Amino acid sequence: MPSIPLPPPDPSELLATPDISLVMPCYNEEAIVGQTIRRTLSAFRGAGHRLQLIAVDNGSRDRTGEIIQEYVDAGHPVVRVRVEQNQGYGFGILSGIPHATAPWIGFIPADSQVDAHETVHLFEEAVACEEPVLAKARRRFRMDGFARKVVSVTFNGLFRLLWPNIRSFDINGLPKIMPREVVRGMGLSSRDWFLDPEIMIKSYYLGVRVIEYSVFARMRSRGLSHVNAGTCVNFFAGLIRYRFSSELSVWRRATPMHVASASSGSGGE
Repeated sequence: MPSIPLPPPDPSELLATPDISLVMPCYNEEAIVGQTIRRTLSAFRGAGHRLQLIAVDNGSRDRTGEIIQEYVDAGHPVVRVRVEQNQGYGFGILSGIPHATAPWIGFIPADSQVDAHETVHLFEEAVACEEPVLAKARRRFRMDGFARKVVSVTFNGLFRLLWPNIRSFDINGLPKIMPREVVRGMGLSSRDWFLDPEIMIKSYYLGVRVIEYSVFARMRSRGLSHVNAGTCVNFFAGLIRYRFSSELSVWRRATPMHVASASSGSGGE
């Protein structure tokens, strides 16, 4: 049985097409990943939504993969994907996307800092829009320390300076949920921490409306954050590179801008 037990799933839950596929990259998260899986499965099951949880063992050197496999072996709707060598947060998500089978795809962290019921709420709001949208969290109430807040404010300020028409107050906020055709149209490629800004930038150029909801981001109860000084350098260097290199313009020339109406723009709440 899983390290954190769950009631056995209804067989019909496993046979039907899921409503949403959530990709969760996990790097050395043995202290928290079982709790996150349990809470996420319980929240979606309790709300009556069929979930496919794609847990990516992103090159972990601890028991992360074993804990994920316990839930798979117990018959829960969890897919384990193994990355042999960690190549970054973004690569973990990119490795999980091909396994998604639902019409909606989302990305969540493994740290349980945003409550699973908030993810359910975001999904329900996205579906209710009846149009292609990117539903994401804005971590308005954060308990991850003063230094992290300063870095976040600085990063989001620089982003707004470079892309003033993208009106998000938390570019890196997770969860992010969108239709699978939007994910396909984005042609995501960032293997590192720049994947979240890439999603926001490409959603803008695709004309996909962004709906952003405030969530409470609690402190980690277990495990260690993988955000460090190198992460910050990666963020800032990625912004400058993406704004002034030809990478974005090459994608725009190669991608039909037809996922959503160009007049939709980006918005926030």
